[in-house]
Amino acid sequence: MSVAIAVLVGIVVLVLALRQWLLVRECTPCPSEAFDGHIHRVGKAVIAERRCENPRATVLCMHGFVADMRYFTRHYEDPGLQLILVTSCDYHLPITGPREVPAPWAKVPSAPEGTIAHDAAVLVQALEHLPRTDQVRVHGHSRGGAVVLEAAKLRPDLFEKVEVVLEAPVLPRARAYTRLTRAQLWLLPFFIPLWRMAPIARHNRGAWGPLEDARKRELIMAFPFNPKRVSTMLTNLVDLARWFDERDESLFRNVRRGTVLVPGKDRVLESRSMLESAQKGRPELEVVTLDGCSHFVLWDRPDALPALERLPERPSATA
Repeated sequence: MSVAIAVLVGIVVLVLALRQWLLVRECTPCPSEAFDGHIHRVGKAVIAERRCENPRATVLCMHGFVADMRYFTRHYEDPGLQLILVTSCDYHLPITGPREVPAPWAKVPSAPEGTIAHDAAVLVQALEHLPRTDQVRVHGHSRGGAVVLEAAKLRPDLFEKVEVVLEAPVLPRARAYTRLTRAQLWLLPFFIPLWRMAPIARHNRGAWGPLEDARKRELIMAFPFNPKRVSTMLTNLVDLARWFDERDESLFRNVRRGTVLVPGKDRVLESRSMLESAQKGRPELEVVTLDGCSHFVLWDRPDALPALERLPERPSATA
């Protein structure tokens, strides 16, 4: 009997030790790409700014859970745009030989790493210090939508003249398409290595939508490798669930104008709850539903993205 108990205790210790190792070990990133610009480090988060001499407009982007900044680069490839891309805390930076420029204004957020509040504080610093035009769009996809709303809550003054695009966003009181149980979250470190072996597989195929586009397939294949550690993924997920429940529609008061894009065939977030939340937002926010579109609007329906708005002309001093 004592031998059996000792064996059982040994197995439990081994499983717990293996889980801890899987949680904290840093994974190998996918191959990085060239980027014509420079980066600013803010703790474990990174802000990348593409080179642009005389920009006509500024676009600041925040990617979603397990995605990376490359999600936006093809859509905003216009060289006349000042493109600013925020990379989530403790995610790999997909840039070959990044050129780092010190940022004296950069301050490590006090919010816990891996949370929406942490990334929102980084986005606020980017929005406060980097735009070089009066015409500014802030675009958040999925979890990035929640980051944008949280940033607007932190500094509503910075969003007074900003156009916001919330694409398939995490919104207050909305829900994930499939909510993980506590047991599933505990087992996550054992599942992620399997996901890395087959990022696109039969059991998750429905989440991605059409996969004919080679660039889309390439970036989805990178998803399980983008966060450096499984512990970061786990923190992201736990914090997301908390954020869904704790935030309410009053967050929308902090944005003045923009668009919410709600895909009709989202298999990552629940479309109906997303739509219900969006419709409780400010009347200045246009809510656009996209029947049959997957969670990845920018890849599947780039035509649905609003054109960059022109700021209304300021009245002259003599008027």
